Amino acid sequence: MRLEQLFNRRSLLGKFVRWLLLPLLLLWIINTVVAYQISSAAANLAYDRTLLASARVIAEQVMVRNGKLHVEVPYIALDNFEYDNRGQMFYRVSDFAGNIISGYGDLPQMPKNTPRTELYPALVHFHDDIYRERPIRMATFYKPLFEGGLQGMIKVEVAETTEARQYMTHQVLNYTLWGQGLLVFCALCFVGLAMTRILQPIRLLGEEVIRRPPGDFSDIEVGTTHSELLPLVAAINQYRRRLAQLLMRYQRFAADASHQLRTPLAVMTTQAEHALRDGSPEVMRESLTELKQMLKKTTRLTNQLLLLAKMDSGSHQLRRDRPQPPFSLLDSIEKIVMAKLAAARRKDIDLGLENRCRDQNVPLHGKQMLIEEVLLNLLDNALRHTPSGGVITLRLYDAAPGSDRGCIFEIEDSGPGIQPEQREQVFERFHQLPDAAPGGSGLGLAIVKDICRLHDIDISLHDGPQLGGLLVQLAFKR
Repeated sequence: MRLEQLFNRRSLLGKFVRWLLLPLLLLWIINTVVAYQISSAAANLAYDRTLLASARVIAEQVMVRNGKLHVEVPYIALDNFEYDNRGQMFYRVSDFAGNIISGYGDLPQMPKNTPRTELYPALVHFHDDIYRERPIRMATFYKPLFEGGLQGMIKVEVAETTEARQYMTHQVLNYTLWGQGLLVFCALCFVGLAMTRILQPIRLLGEEVIRRPPGDFSDIEVGTTHSELLPLVAAINQYRRRLAQLLMRYQRFAADASHQLRTPLAVMTTQAEHALRDGSPEVMRESLTELKQMLKKTTRLTNQLLLLAKMDSGSHQLRRDRPQPPFSLLDSIEKIVMAKLAAARRKDIDLGLENRCRDQNVPLHGKQMLIEEVLLNLLDNALRHTPSGGVITLRLYDAAPGSDRGCIFEIEDSGPGIQPEQREQVFERFHQLPDAAPGGSGLGLAIVKDICRLHDIDISLHDGPQLGGLLVQLAFKR
């Protein structure tokens, strides 16, 4: 594990180590505080026992001579505290009346209400104080005396400076700090090594993806992949398949566009060259009129190709799962009818609309532009295939009760219709029936099919029951 990985905010290994380091440091601090308290308590317990032993030794040396109390303090009683040259001992012995027999008379008195210790079977009190500007620990020991006609309680006070206790406590604390610190460091090192090994399959997976040639969209073999990486491998494979499909769609779009645009562009080029060669106003006007019509058809064809390309690529602008404000289906139908009314009149076609829905506005959720494209393509086909003097009827009515469909739209014409065995083929791109009316590109119904699939609209073709031609039915979801 490199140091830059530890401090890199975007490194998973560094993030894992940092998350592990913080609790370990916190536990290290807590353990150090607890160890200090335990070691301090242990040092006090050990040295208090020594204090009590010294007090008892001194108390044993108290005797009665000529009716008075005398004490001879042995050196061994002081040596217990001065063996390591880190502490110093003080003592004081008082008689029954509190008069000092021997020792340091300026030792501080034991505070009132100092509790007697329960750790030893003796009348002894321990407390901390300051003596000669040094911290000390004092033991006040009471011993009954019955000798030479005297009786009462003598008081032996023994004090020591706290350097030895602090040294012992610091030694334990140092051992704890270094031991726990070494443990934390080793744990982090082992975790770093383990995580490096654990993350190695991810690096190998990335290297395998990079080694693939640009055109290779085959799936990554699962093989001995760890179970935790299976979702990642599955996601990569799925994404590569989607890329392959997207590339194939763009290639098909490029092929379709070049195939469909080559002919009208060649025709327009020929007409322009003919007009330039002839130069007469009549030929120029005729050529420009033909060019205008061809440009309108080419523009329509280009728009259809682009729309198909957008739907093939799954463009986010066409996604139906994005919230769409409701719009009036009836208004869209009326707008398309008005746009094609002049074309119907030129062919003397009776174009009518029937609305039998309970809600006259027929609100619909979806992409209004795409729904209107469906309506426009269906009406264009009906106008193109209906002979002059024919009839086209548009109907809008509610779906049957209990159905998951909300409303039904139908467009029926009096044209030649489509044979049942050919009705599925007309939805294929660039497919045109042998007896189809001129002017079509073979893309209209393919676009209708894709838009219907995108909006969960059921589309079906039937024989016209009233006009005898083709009936196209769209069932919109509630």
